[in-house]
Amino acid sequence: APAVEVKRAYNEAKHRLAVCLGGQASELVVTAGATESINLMINSIDGHIVSSAIEHDAVLKTLGDNVTLVAPSKKGNIAPRDIQAAIRPDTQLVTIAIANHELGTIQPLRDIAEVVRAERRRRFEAGEPTPIYLHTDASQGAGQIDINVARLGIDALTLNAGKIYGPKQVGLLWCNRMIRLQSLVRGGGQERGLRSGTENVAGTIGFAVALELAQQHRNSENNRLRQLRDQLQNQLTEAFPWAIVSGDQKHRLASHLHISFPGIDAERLVFMLEQKGVLVATGSACAANSGTRSHVLEAIGLAPEAADGSLRLTLGRLSDAKTCTVAAREIIAAINTEKARLA
Repeated sequence: APAVEVKRAYNEAKHRLAVCLGGQASELVVTAGATESINLMINSIDGHIVSSAIEHDAVLKTLGDNVTLVAPSKKGNIAPRDIQAAIRPDTQLVTIAIANHELGTIQPLRDIAEVVRAERRRRFEAGEPTPIYLHTDASQGAGQIDINVARLGIDALTLNAGKIYGPKQVGLLWCNRMIRLQSLVRGGGQERGLRSGTENVAGTIGFAVALELAQQHRNSENNRLRQLRDQLQNQLTEAFPWAIVSGDQKHRLASHLHISFPGIDAERLVFMLEQKGVLVATGSACAANSGTRSHVLEAIGLAPEAADGSLRLTLGRLSDAKTCTVAAREIIAAINTEKARLA
């Protein structure tokens, strides 16, 4: 019967997703994206939460008042010792993205997991019943970082299919069975009663294929993107030695280049480059719509005039040496045009 085949295909896709994460299919909730997954996770916690000042808005706007935000370094790193200092006896969740969405800085998640484990051990030995969990949003890093939940030592992980060339409007929340999730969407009781509504079967199958491909090609794609990104960065910094490259140069996503041209209006650059077929962003794609200065750049202490001249360049599967050369040429031309206009 078709209905039975559809159910089987859906369960098989969830199993494939779980295998990619090193978890069980019974620990997954399929959602309409990472934002919903993050909301489901954070809204299930009623105690104190520790996070960072450079998280995505999907995290920051969901956290509520009982939260401590850890400040990043100038490169956007979150130090495990700062997480440790922020944890209180009533802290129930630490949530830190695996990599920053604007800077590309990759966080020391395994070390943060060690901090959370040590606190859990301390509570157990002291007879304190309050649980503590570690959640990461891995949406930015799924194609470039190992996201095996056991190796990372985390308790919960959120993902987005669209970021790895899968279908839009599909995401997931993986979390270990110790966490008692509180449903946001009530109704027919799908997804173990945690996310009611008809399952997105086609989207989930597409998600599984996309995640398998992303992991299969991770190392080769990382090397390819890193070479292209470095080539682009070198061309821009040679043309403008005063440009500022933000993020941790040693530990950042191969796909990300965050570069600032102080005194130049990045919004104008975005518009000019779009006319030439070069798509760049000023901040995170979501925050760029609000017209306010990026909270990430403010948190790392980037000067306002540098923040206002910031471009976020992201490379992907369709990027090659030719497109990067064209992009560099057009960005250089646009900045020179702006400099002449301002002179």
